[in-house]
Amino acid sequence: MKKHVSCDGFRAMDQYKPNRREFLYAGLVGGLGLTLPDLLRMEAQAAVEPRKLISKKGQAKSIIHIFLPGGMAAQETFDPKPYAPIEYRGPLSNIKTKIPGLRYSQYMSKTAQIADKITTVHSMTHGEAAHERGTHNMFTGYRPSPALQFPSIGSVISHEFGSRDNLPPYVCVPNQPNPFAGSGYLSTAYGPFGLGNDPKNANFTVRDLALPSGVTPEHFNRRRSILETVDNHFRTIEKSDALNAVDSFYEGAYNLISSKEAREAFDLKKEDAKTKEAYGDTEAGMRFLMARRLVEAGVRMVSVTAGGWDHHRGIADQIKRHVPPVDQAYAALIRDLEQRGMLDDTVVMLTSEFGRTPKINKDAGRDHFPRVFSIALAGGGFRKGFVYGKSDATSTGVDEDPLTVEDLATTVYHQLGINARKELMAPGDRPIEIVDGGNVIPELLA
Repeated sequence: MKKHVSCDGFRAMDQYKPNRREFLYAGLVGGLGLTLPDLLRMEAQAAVEPRKLISKKGQAKSIIHIFLPGGMAAQETFDPKPYAPIEYRGPLSNIKTKIPGLRYSQYMSKTAQIADKITTVHSMTHGEAAHERGTHNMFTGYRPSPALQFPSIGSVISHEFGSRDNLPPYVCVPNQPNPFAGSGYLSTAYGPFGLGNDPKNANFTVRDLALPSGVTPEHFNRRRSILETVDNHFRTIEKSDALNAVDSFYEGAYNLISSKEAREAFDLKKEDAKTKEAYGDTEAGMRFLMARRLVEAGVRMVSVTAGGWDHHRGIADQIKRHVPPVDQAYAALIRDLEQRGMLDDTVVMLTSEFGRTPKINKDAGRDHFPRVFSIALAGGGFRKGFVYGKSDATSTGVDEDPLTVEDLATTVYHQLGINARKELMAPGDRPIEIVDGGNVIPELLA
């Protein structure tokens, strides 16, 4: 049989080219050789605004967004259809959960045991069946526009709150997974920081977090002093807003290197063997554990990707391979956050760009289908042991309580203390609402 390749034009998420923010960190910290003109040229076209280091009251202090790229099938995960005809039901069986009447697919045994701690949403919906467009929806809360690149939820959080405890406000594990996880029309100063390496790797280190060999702290501080002198000179002459954006990159890099607490936040060696075993020695396990360490240390948003879910062929075997490690890591994360007293302060949002078609196709897989799919919400003031919405008997559409991307984003922002109706300034002094038309869904909240 010919090996199936993901849809044309859709690259593996973890292979996405690092963004400018990551490159600036690498250039500054790794080699200490990136010149000021280089930085200014890269930032010259950015829309720059002063960073807002303010506090706001919200139920949640942080958010972990677990994104399963490719389009997770609800029928083989959170919303099996045991009474549908076989061509809709698919090849897998299902199991009970901690919630009476709620069943998950057979490979989700660990998540089934923590279903009483999360909200399962069976009625997520939008109209974009292409990977890129569906991904844009789930990362920004907006439908794609040819006229404007919208900022991701993480970049909005970074813009509104700034850094905490010398850590980047927004981190992607392992790297920025797609173009829509970036800062959009906001300055690149609000983009994500990527690790540059996968926590699952045996020799895992965060790229450029330590001084390179041969560079002493004294040399590093001297270079910083020289750089500040040059910056001040150019600022006096040009009064360029771009220099303010450069400063934020420099300051973030200096803080990461100089702060022992910040460096330790990225160090999985600090975790004991029992905790690592609970998460699983897998890609998903180590990434989810890293996410917990980062929010515990002070990162405001961590975006995590795991697996590949574009199952056009042989969905039974694909699910058997991809679900168990995510099932284990996700259940461990929820339990770990709860045991540490962090779950009420941390939103955990598990999503995919869309679902899969109601019928199994000729290749024993399912194709793209955005009309109805499932996500999971936990912590941060979301209800526990709750099922929101309902798909119809064959997962062809929503029967009850459709949840749109605008409503989801608005509700998540609300829990973090951000008013989604607030207007941010896009290029050309265009005021753009953080989310256009979304509403807070009170039924989702405790």
